[in-house]
Amino acid sequence: MSTGRRELWVEEPVGRRRLPDPVRTAAVRAWLIAALTLIQAVVAYLFTLAGSWLAFPLVLSTIAGTVVATWSVLDVWVTRQVWKQRNGVVSEPSSTARQLRRERRVARRAAREAGRIRKQRARAARRSARRGKALPETAPEAAGDAPARAPGDLGGAGAGRQGAPAARTGRGELSRA
Repeated sequence: MSTGRRELWVEEPVGRRRLPDPVRTAAVRAWLIAALTLIQAVVAYLFTLAGSWLAFPLVLSTIAGTVVATWSVLDVWVTRQVWKQRNGVVSEPSSTARQLRRERRVARRAAREAGRIRKQRARAARRSARRGKALPETAPEAAGDAPARAPGDLGGAGAGRQGAPAARTGRGELSRA
């Protein structure tokens, strides 16, 4: 039963997304510098009205603070642009940057999975070789993991430089190639 009372905590959707960490850090720094510069300007004005000797050095440091505050605001803008370029975030849902990231992610996953499968097959081959059993022969081209060859490589599977047979190395042996 509803008593007509409103709940104490109500979740409301946020209007804008949170700023990235480097941009937020630069923005906070800029606000602090601007606030301190404004306080310094007011104190310099009051010292000038009072005729204090500290007014002149304070006015000079306020001018320097204004330059630093302007620089910090520019730093926020530059940091934001750099973050956007590095991370490729565009506010449109159909962003090409998101699509490229998705494609790269899928390619990395496929490469990792292919590497895992190759390692598992190699381990199984070594185990069966140790036990003296032979695995059923499968063509590597059919399995999709044929070794990559250079375009000018005409030698067979064991060919090294210029068609000469490559030295087979076992455990503890050095290569002579």
